[in-house]
Amino acid sequence: MAAALANPVMRRLLRVPPAYYVFAVLLAVLWVARPNMLNLNIMGIFVRQIVPLGILVLGQLLVMRVRSIDLSGGGVILLINYTISSGVFPGASMAFFIVLALAIGLAVGFFNGLMVGVRRVSAVIVTLAVGIVLVGFVQYLSSGKPPGDVPGMFADIYNTKLGPVPTPVIFWVAASAALSLFLSRTVFGRFVTSVGENVQAAHFSGVPVARTVVLTHTLAGLFAGIAALVQTASIAVGSVRVGLDLPILAVAATILGGVVFGRGEGGVWGPFFGVLSFALLFVVMTTFGVDEPGKLIAQGLIILLAAIFYGIRSRSN
Repeated sequence: MAAALANPVMRRLLRVPPAYYVFAVLLAVLWVARPNMLNLNIMGIFVRQIVPLGILVLGQLLVMRVRSIDLSGGGVILLINYTISSGVFPGASMAFFIVLALAIGLAVGFFNGLMVGVRRVSAVIVTLAVGIVLVGFVQYLSSGKPPGDVPGMFADIYNTKLGPVPTPVIFWVAASAALSLFLSRTVFGRFVTSVGENVQAAHFSGVPVARTVVLTHTLAGLFAGIAALVQTASIAVGSVRVGLDLPILAVAATILGGVVFGRGEGGVWGPFFGVLSFALLFVVMTTFGVDEPGKLIAQGLIILLAAIFYGIRSRSN
């Protein structure tokens, strides 16, 4: 009898994305060890730092739900950071830089989508290659040296708050809510789910598979462009290394949040809490004086545990 009751409970627990468990554990550790760190103003500062990753994850979860992946986001962020900080467009307005960043992101995403969705090239190879090309292009233009400072108007907007909550955090939450509604209430959202569940069945059901893949990659490029604007505003200087680690972290946070290739069980909010888990991990590690190598090891262990979790769940289904 106990075993019969335990099985359904266990199955329910296994359906919950690992991000929620990791977030709860880290929050409990912080509550016990350093409760003063849970002040809204302090946490707002830490969460604001991971907003670029959170926005990039919105694009990553889209492409992973259609059995694809995007590793070009780091190159997009680096290129946009360079165009803003290098002085190539002296005296340009904020609106100009926003349009330029979004155009770059859309163009890169559309190219990725065409290669993956229409030409059927491996998503890993294409997006990784595009990211490397963009990084190399920036390295060539900058001669490997940091280009310069970011216009002050970026920092002015980035540092604004609505009450105790930083504006970038509010924007990230709003963008996540908008994408959640978009996927759950539109025909395109149903197309994404169908392609993720079974590509062949979706094709024979009349779902425009190629167009859906192209559009998801294009949207991922758009989110990368937005992430680049936020990341550039956050560091306020040009860099030849900024954003290069974000694509891998975006994949990790997405998987941690319950979205694996073709399966979107974590929706939008699972990866959202995956990103928050990395933010809390950073806070906990910093609180206990753990240096950068230790943080990387902890991140890797969390990702490994998530992979084991999904292996166990797959065998239980």
